[in-house]
This record gives sequence, C-alpha cells and structure tokens, in this order.
Amino acid sequence: MTSNTTHSLFKPLQGTEGAGIDIWFNDQPLSVQGGRSVAAALLAAGVSRFRATPVSGAPRGPFCMMGACFECLVEIDGVPSRQSCMIEVKPGMRIRSQEGARDLPPFDSDDTHATPLENTHGR
Repeated sequence: MTSNTTHSLFKPLQGTEGAGIDIWFNDQPLSVQGGRSVAAALLAAGVSRFRATPVSGAPRGPFCMMGACFECLVEIDGVPSRQSCMIEVKPGMRIRSQEGARDLPPFDSDDTHATPLENTHGR
C-alpha cells in the first residue's frame, strides 16, 4: 500500500532541539526550533518546496544538506540565492521561496563595464 504523503528523510537528533523562535516564510509566520540550519528548520515545519527551477518551474527542495547541490536556494532577508542548509536560522528572519526565472537578477546585455562573470550572474 502506498501513500500520497511524503515525509522528510531528515530527522533531528534527540536532545539537539534549540529554543523555539519565530520566522516568516513566504509572508506566513512559522515557529521553528533554533540552533539548526534554515533548511532543517523549514523541513521540520513541513515546508518541502523551497524554490522553482528557472526554466521549467519544477519544484525543488533540500537534497544534500551540506552545500553541494544548491537545491535549497531561498531569499533570506532580501538577499536572493542563499543556501538555506548553510545558514543558521535566526529570530525574525524573512525567508521567501525563489520562483524560477522571475526571481533571477536582471541581465543587462548593454552593460559594457561588467566582467563576464557579472554579465552571466544567475545564468
């Protein structure tokens, strides 16, 4: 028998829970445990979709939890493309999912002062 419900494969270790703190995810308040990464806190709160891919809009969420895969990218306090698995959750954080190409930084092909890396930022 199969279930339509998916459960996170990541579970907190017993005795490692920090104090409860309040954050915001996509303008919705969440109470999460401190002392863990943003990704771990969001997963424990039931969030599984962190971003959408730029091309197809496919949903993505944390995969490796160690900063190698970049699937957990979110906007944190107005800064886009942050690896949520590498940043400790803090009280009052405002976290937003990244919604595909519309959330990529603008590309200005007429910018003659940009270096090649600056000109391809987010591509």
